[in-house]
Amino acid sequence: MKRKIVSIDPEKCNGCGLCIDACHEGALQLIDGKAQLVSESYCDGLGNCLPECPTGAITIEEREAEPFDEEAVKKNIETRKAASQNLACGCPGTYARSIEREISSIDVSDQSFIYRRQKSELAQWPCQIQLVPVMAPYFDNAHILVAADCTAYAYANIHQDFMKNKITIIGCPKLDDADYVEKFTAILQTHEIKSITVLRMEVPCCGGIAYAVKQALINSGKMIPWRVVVIGTDGTIIEE
Repeated sequence: MKRKIVSIDPEKCNGCGLCIDACHEGALQLIDGKAQLVSESYCDGLGNCLPECPTGAITIEEREAEPFDEEAVKKNIETRKAASQNLACGCPGTYARSIEREISSIDVSDQSFIYRRQKSELAQWPCQIQLVPVMAPYFDNAHILVAADCTAYAYANIHQDFMKNKITIIGCPKLDDADYVEKFTAILQTHEIKSITVLRMEVPCCGGIAYAVKQALINSGKMIPWRVVVIGTDGTIIEE
């Protein structure tokens, strides 16, 4: 049958996951970091997810599709509720699991190695996004690292691999009550920034920090080199 149904542009989707929560039928899921329609029969075509998408990746189109199945939706919602009992708050990013680590051994009889304590590469204070002053002189001609809080705990070598020779500012788009876009835009408009690196976790809620930087670049009208590096919950780099 021909009816209205959602369509998602994977090129525009930033994986923020806001549409997942907005869809009361459970028709959308994050797969490989992108929102996808998991079943046509779950989508009622009303578009509750539309206003939640910050990048305009979701549209409503009229095409041949499976009919909306209310009973299937009820079963889907019940299944998801049961699964969410293993989550702290129903968010995929809070899924509790153990991470197996390979245990490396050092032959203490070999005196050829020298133990060195890694130094901090934090170049300024404060480093929390809400606390850093827009007019701070350390932003002048700086390479900036915008890092999600959890990356410092997940990625062991963050100081040497990402923070070195950069101004580091950190935050959590899920927990911080702040408009990152406004703050980042003000910093970009006030200073000459050389580059921006965004370090985020693979969990959906972390997509907001990359979106805020992108929107601030657009608002400031500046063409500045920037990149997004995604860290897995096991501490590996899964995208850069």
